[in-house]
Amino acid sequence: MTAEQIMAAVAFGITVIGFIFGAFWRMWGLIKEAGEKGDKAQRDLAAHKLHSAETFATKQGMQEQTAQLLRAIEGVGNRIDGLHERLDRAFERPVRRAG
Repeated sequence: MTAEQIMAAVAFGITVIGFIFGAFWRMWGLIKEAGEKGDKAQRDLAAHKLHSAETFATKQGMQEQTAQLLRAIEGVGNRIDGLHERLDRAFERPVRRAG
């Protein structure tokens, strides 16, 4: 082999090694970027879960509120029934005449 052929082979080897190194470098950057995106997504999800837990009503809380409302409505209904009975008694009283 001549010096020219050796230089061409070395140049080709350096080119291949440079290409492999560049591809590795690029892949490493993409992997790092994907990891950062994943970490950010996890932080955002945790923040959203915390916000949801603080803001929105739970199923148990909704059941308690519904039970209180139903008791209040039942109380209003009972008062209306009592008013109806009192009005009936008021109109059924015999008229008394003084005399």
